[in-house]
Amino acid sequence: MANASQQKTPVGFWASSSDRHSILEDIQGVVAGSMLAALGVTLLSSAHLLIGGTAGLGFLLRYSTGLSFGVVFFLLNLPFYWLAYRRLGLAFTLKTFAAVALTSVLTEILPDLVSIGEINPLVAALFGGLLIGTGMLALFRHRASLGGFGILALYLQDKFGWRAGLVQLALDGVVLTISFFVATPFVILCSILAAVTLNLTLAINHRTDRYIVR
Repeated sequence: MANASQQKTPVGFWASSSDRHSILEDIQGVVAGSMLAALGVTLLSSAHLLIGGTAGLGFLLRYSTGLSFGVVFFLLNLPFYWLAYRRLGLAFTLKTFAAVALTSVLTEILPDLVSIGEINPLVAALFGGLLIGTGMLALFRHRASLGGFGILALYLQDKFGWRAGLVQLALDGVVLTISFFVATPFVILCSILAAVTLNLTLAINHRTDRYIVR
């Protein structure tokens, strides 16, 4: 008779195994990660802060043109899905598309549902960065991301073993450098704090050799 360590629970809509999430767990992870990320974006937006990645580009376009962040964020991510499909598979791509779409929708409706008054930019940076980082961590652990640079960071981690958080931190630096043309030094300083908080959350908590569930 096989012992308990040799027995496996079948993976299905509800049941999961020690090395693979169930469908229900993946749904919960994608929804929870998107909700946390959208709330973090709302905090940053309330303080007129920026962030790195395609979200940062979305903020830059919103502040400079008045375009909807949710729509811009969704459109900016479209070119990255081909890389996701080719390098990380169909399941990753579909879950990432769902996460990006849900986050885009939530960032549009949350300001009408949650009223945020005056908020200190430093507090917004810390809590916003932590919320987005935690949301991305949930998505990463369910083999999804918020698209854009996150896809590239995960690919480089899978391919070369580079920490996803540190890779994204470098890419975010490029976006934040561009922000010097549209924001004040204090806003940029707070935005850098948000980016560092976000990416340190990923770098410290997301390692494929510690968390291997797919």
